[in-house]
Amino acid sequence: MAVVIFIETQNGKASKTGLELLSYGRSIAEATSASLIAVIFSDSDTQELTDHGADVIYTVDTATDSNFNLERYSATLSEICALEKATIVVVSSSSEGRYLGPSLAVKTGATYLSNAVALPTTYNPLTVKQSCFTNKGFAISESMSSCTVLSLSSNAFGIHPQPGRGEVKTYPYASTKSKLEVTKVEHAQESISIADADIVVSGGRGLKGPEHWHLIEDLASTLGAATACSKPVSDLGWRPHSEHVGQTGKPVASNLYIAIGISGAIQHLAGINASKVKVVINNDPEAPFFKAADYGIVGDAFEVVPRLIEKLKALKKA
Repeated sequence: MAVVIFIETQNGKASKTGLELLSYGRSIAEATSASLIAVIFSDSDTQELTDHGADVIYTVDTATDSNFNLERYSATLSEICALEKATIVVVSSSSEGRYLGPSLAVKTGATYLSNAVALPTTYNPLTVKQSCFTNKGFAISESMSSCTVLSLSSNAFGIHPQPGRGEVKTYPYASTKSKLEVTKVEHAQESISIADADIVVSGGRGLKGPEHWHLIEDLASTLGAATACSKPVSDLGWRPHSEHVGQTGKPVASNLYIAIGISGAIQHLAGINASKVKVVINNDPEAPFFKAADYGIVGDAFEVVPRLIEKLKALKKA
């Protein structure tokens, strides 16, 4: 019996999301007396995975195929799941996880349950709480299969280091011929990834132009946050599309989301609704975002944000 975790990587190293999955898997493994298996498609240092609970770590060398390849990744993982007799497989709710989860479930004959927000409440059958309807509601689902593939919502569980055995094994990359060909990969230049960020500071058309974007960057720098924007801002070319968050952009599930000069179109709200605390700064008291926000400031961003930065810096020095 085993719990298998797919570890996503950034620059060849385990991502923050991957470490959160390990913490989640560690709790499941202890509850079910199972081994915790980490699978990473990289030959990087595995000590961090051991420190976060992995009992066995499979490293898969993808030197001949440096980009994420759905068919070869799912084929490799399904082989490891069969070898380890996996009962639960955990992937993230990122774009890679959303591609991989259903494909892996088909290959292993497993049930696929997406957007888990908590540990399973029972294991026979496996019962888990999921977010649904763009995070406006929850569903309690049961899996009757012998194996279940779960995707965990970002920042739903947190990172809780706890050492595992850390036995390292190598596994060959599946030779499956892929029908997909990656022709180009453009990496976002954010200093902090939106997907991994605990705090996201986002700006909209209320900033009136790209020349004022330093307000977003200064606040983000003070908070150690990622920067983001609304769809109109990226469409206007003020910011790259990699920073566009919302239902038609990147989904955000941060612990804190600060929206500055964003009115709150329904598509934007749907994409950031999973964030735990939402703060809005807008000079229009009728802006739809105020109805969805936990905290709101009605005021001019050009006055409010500099004062907020000043207070935060003073608080850090105290």
